[in-house]
Amino acid sequence: MLTTQTTITVKLSALIKDYVIYNQWANRRLIEWLKTKPANIMDLKVPSSFMGIKNTLVHIWDTERSWLAHLKLAPQPENMRKGFAGSWEEVLDGLQEVSDNFTSYVLSLSNEELQETCHCNVLFVGDIYRPRFEIIQHTMNHSTYHRGQLVTIGHHIGLNDAPMTDFMYYVLRIKQ
Repeated sequence: MLTTQTTITVKLSALIKDYVIYNQWANRRLIEWLKTKPANIMDLKVPSSFMGIKNTLVHIWDTERSWLAHLKLAPQPENMRKGFAGSWEEVLDGLQEVSDNFTSYVLSLSNEELQETCHCNVLFVGDIYRPRFEIIQHTMNHSTYHRGQLVTIGHHIGLNDAPMTDFMYYVLRIKQ
């Protein structure tokens, strides 16, 4: 018979793993949509956290890369906060790759590893020690927040056909 704590741990693991699969799906869906749009509009400046579609995607990509390195207790990749000079295709491919890598990594973790404490040095806070599942949850929420901004930026430049990437849509229509 499962204890209450075991049941909570199993549910936590399933939830966290499902959330990274959702994030991967939502990122892929936005990337596929954006690939159908003219590349020249991706650099248009639109007032938002990161002033345009390309800059916002680079931020999501950079942040997922950084937190994934923290989770793996690996050296931090060079951050792209000072700008990214690569092509539009590199941004889309980079975001998809980190999303895929993040998902693969989290799916490989045991319940115990999800609860292990990780040390991170966070730019705006300093040293933190948090369970892996909280860092994963934060990263996924962060990406969701900025995907919402991408849709709004798109509306400002005439892209009114963004795909649905809502979590409940994923749960009810995509997840099997």
